[in-house]
Amino acid sequence: MGSVNVNRNISDAFYRYKMPRIQAKVEGKGNGIKTVIVNMVDVAKAIGRPATYPTKYFGCELGAQTQFDFKNERFIVNGSHDATKLQDLLDGFIRRYVLCPACDNPETELMVSSKKGTISQGCKACGHHGLLESNHKLNTYILKNPPSLNPAVQGSSLTEGKRGKRSKRAANGADATAGATATGNNATASPTITTPTVATTGATTNGNRSGSPESGHDANNAADLLIAEPPKRNVANDEEDDDKWAVDVSEEAVRARLQDLTDGAKGMTMSDDLEKTEKERMDMFYKLVKCRRDSGQLDNHKELIAEAERLEIKTKAPLILAEVLFDQAIAAQAKKYRVLLLRFTHDDIKAQRYLIRGIEQVIALHKDALMPKVPGIFKLFYDADILEEKAFDEWSSKVSKKYVSKDLSQEIHDRAVPFLTWLKVAEEEESESESDLEIEYDDRAKQQPLKQQQQPPAQKPAAANDDDSDDDFDIDAI
Repeated sequence: MGSVNVNRNISDAFYRYKMPRIQAKVEGKGNGIKTVIVNMVDVAKAIGRPATYPTKYFGCELGAQTQFDFKNERFIVNGSHDATKLQDLLDGFIRRYVLCPACDNPETELMVSSKKGTISQGCKACGHHGLLESNHKLNTYILKNPPSLNPAVQGSSLTEGKRGKRSKRAANGADATAGATATGNNATASPTITTPTVATTGATTNGNRSGSPESGHDANNAADLLIAEPPKRNVANDEEDDDKWAVDVSEEAVRARLQDLTDGAKGMTMSDDLEKTEKERMDMFYKLVKCRRDSGQLDNHKELIAEAERLEIKTKAPLILAEVLFDQAIAAQAKKYRVLLLRFTHDDIKAQRYLIRGIEQVIALHKDALMPKVPGIFKLFYDADILEEKAFDEWSSKVSKKYVSKDLSQEIHDRAVPFLTWLKVAEEEESESESDLEIEYDDRAKQQPLKQQQQPPAQKPAAANDDDSDDDFDIDAI
């Protein structure tokens, strides 16, 4: 099946991190149909993760149950799934759990802290180390099954461990019962008590019972007196133990612990937000942008981009930006927010298409004022490099009724015809001018040799003509 780049966004043929393509085989029929990933072990080895992780990720993304047969190396996802679809899902897993967020290098390893409930990622290439940025449902499975644990023997080892503990407890209980029985028998057979202190106390107590009026008080204290005296403490050893168990209260240590708590709280918040629907996440981003616009704090572009990436709606974010930032004065507003828009649309054709859909919505809201200006509006965004020619080509190929009515979308397409025609003509003229420049360059390069060759004939034109006529005559004669 061949191999592909681990990071398929890189098209370099000499990219050294390769992995085999996923091979999927559908088995069964009806409710028992399932997809077996034949080479999951090889794929997992290439990306440096346990084979259970990507398989479980497929199950989370597809809403299907997964099965692991470690003995026969069969990793199964319930349902019928195409290998191409699984390959695309694997790209998402690699982006979340394999690639370094700093250098996009797959030479990373996961470090799981079950006590803290955190997953850290370290990169061997650039040295980056930090908490895992992804908050997928798979995190719960990774915390319970860290990479250092071999899942193939997990069940048997845990069972044996529990059996061993139960057998030890049973043995200790039997020994304790036998010891207690033996002690009772010895006490019955012999009145001698090995501990001198206890023997003296017992004698005094018996005496008080027979003749002393304070016998009741002594009887109540007898149990306290029978408790063995604790061993003497070694001060030196105690100081050593205190040193071993002391908590570092330096300013750096306190700051580090606070940072861990903050990161943990952020992780909980992010996971809660990602469990919401896409519409709810887009509403959250809408409220943020509107709040920043009203308070005049839209200059912090990094915050908006980070929030859109956190909510996983960066591609659709231009749709919200158009709704919040534009009105009848869209021409001036496009210039004002040009840098912010470029942050979301640069080299992202899909995001540019969503921006065009957002512009359609703005035109629909202010139809009387903006409909006649459609060609100028589109040209303004094109000249500002916010929208590229490819985005306009894809948009013009289909009239969509998803964001505005079909009639209104068709009218906007009709109004945009002059701009689209100009765009094609400008491209053709540009290509022709480039070809003309190449021809002029070739002629200029050959101009000097041509002049040198023409100089000798110019000195004796008559002789040259005679020679030509003679040559013609001789050829005719032959």
